[in-house]
Amino acid sequence: MRKLKHGKLTSGCAGACCLKIEGLSVNLEGDCILEDVSFHLHCGEIAALIGPNGAGKSTLFRSILGQTPYRGQITFAPAGGPAVSLAGAAVTGGARPLVGYVPQSPNFDRGDPVSVLDFFTAATARWPVWLPLPRRYREQAAAVLARVHGEDLLDRPMGALSGGQLQRVLLALALEPVPHILILDEPLSGVDIEGEHQLLEMLDELRTQYDLSIFLSTHDFATLEQFADKVILLNRRVLQAGTPGEVLSSPEFYQTFHLKMGRGGER
Repeated sequence: MRKLKHGKLTSGCAGACCLKIEGLSVNLEGDCILEDVSFHLHCGEIAALIGPNGAGKSTLFRSILGQTPYRGQITFAPAGGPAVSLAGAAVTGGARPLVGYVPQSPNFDRGDPVSVLDFFTAATARWPVWLPLPRRYREQAAAVLARVHGEDLLDRPMGALSGGQLQRVLLALALEPVPHILILDEPLSGVDIEGEHQLLEMLDELRTQYDLSIFLSTHDFATLEQFADKVILLNRRVLQAGTPGEVLSSPEFYQTFHLKMGRGGER
């Protein structure tokens, strides 16, 4: 596991770049979705969010993205700078941090002839994709795809992409512009083993290159110790947080999933 640029901080954030969630609660239509959720993520850190279906993982992501109202506090502090308080559309104390988001693989017509280049142009420019594209749009899309080693996908139909290739395209789009925080919702779902390894290696490369906070949800517990610095076990509230080994071997993990992993191995 790569050592973080800001070190393993055990007491507070010590002036390091940090996303901090404190006492976050969400109630929707009278139902408690999240209750008193608190944790923090440092830049250059990969944190994995795990929990059963319905645990509130997507709601937590939407809260950070400002799409879901919540009680509590979300703050972002750049390294050595003042903390910025986020509250939906309101920001206090500075500029809102850029957040890149990769949703779960979208559903679309696999027979649609839209290419990756068309997809990028539609998402990032106002140029009508049915008109001939100026060279600058092609060059811009190629440069963004190069961040995820996907230049060769530029002219491929979106419907012909494998699960791993599609995740790479969505990841490239989330990196334009390069964000402070990158959130990925189940990025390993529908990806084969080779594509999974490539994606995890790419995330490690990106957090090293850009010093990103990377926060992703996953049900693939077997890979956590290979790529995650921190694991957060969520089921409406935070049940456990720590290193992969600590969380996977905890009583809370066993009670939630009825699996024995971590130091004792999987059974």
